[in-house]
Amino acid sequence: MSAVIEAKNLSKWYGNVLGLSDVSLAIESGITGLLGPNGAGKSTFMKLVTGQMKPNIGSVTINGERVWNHFRLFARLGFCPEPDAFYEDISGWEFLTGLLRLQGFGRAEAAERAARALGIVELAADKDRKIRGYSRGMRQRVKFAQAIAHDPDVIILDEPFSGLDPLGKRRLIRLIKDYEGAGKTILVSSHVLPEIEAVTSRIVMIHQGKILAQGDIHMVRDLIESHPHMVSVRSPQARALAAALVDDASVLKMTFGADGRSLVVETPNRDGVFGRLQSVIVAKGLEVEEITSPDDNLQAVFDYLVGK
Repeated sequence: MSAVIEAKNLSKWYGNVLGLSDVSLAIESGITGLLGPNGAGKSTFMKLVTGQMKPNIGSVTINGERVWNHFRLFARLGFCPEPDAFYEDISGWEFLTGLLRLQGFGRAEAAERAARALGIVELAADKDRKIRGYSRGMRQRVKFAQAIAHDPDVIILDEPFSGLDPLGKRRLIRLIKDYEGAGKTILVSSHVLPEIEAVTSRIVMIHQGKILAQGDIHMVRDLIESHPHMVSVRSPQARALAAALVDDASVLKMTFGADGRSLVVETPNRDGVFGRLQSVIVAKGLEVEEITSPDDNLQAVFDYLVGK
């Protein structure tokens, strides 16, 4: 399959700050996840792909056409930015119809497309409310609506799940997959691995402006499982928990917090330790306030990879 989006030796810097460094990347039709911690360069890459910024070095093309200053190409792109950028005192309906009119659609077609897009994101009943009265989730949905209202071929979504509740995330995941089924090319960014895992198995991992790895998402899961995990337990009986785990072969190390109420367990078998903890807590009747896995996130995986 030929690449839809192609970056060659792409670099962008802001004064002395490097945003993107010598990125060469080919993205095919379908859904590709762009994964990286905050500040990794995801938004910079997306702004270059959508022609909002000019690269200092290199080029980015869509279907072989250079993006920068190619105004006709912009009509085939849909972009959902991470930050809000609204006129707060207009309604969602006015926001969409205004943008569609700016793209050259007549009044009747702009109204039809706006109604369709608002219906897709389940905002039809709130179309006349002023945007300043929208919840965080509604604001995210109206941003998605404007990205798809003109039926673009390429859809760029920058942290689209931010601020959505679990139900809202599931609905958006379903929509993104529907657009993949319609033959669209979709690039979606996140710093949360499970969000990307829910929509695609094809990922690009970016770190400090460089492509760290790309391929199947199961590769990332393998990396997570191949290095020791941290399991944090908060309990007034943390020492009793530690005593019960001290002979467990899957426990590599245990440390106590300064307050004596937290225990951090390092283990290559996180699920096994979770199971053992539950058994000990029930058997001994211990009080536990919280059990978490503080390194079960993309940042921890990146820290592991960069430190190798």
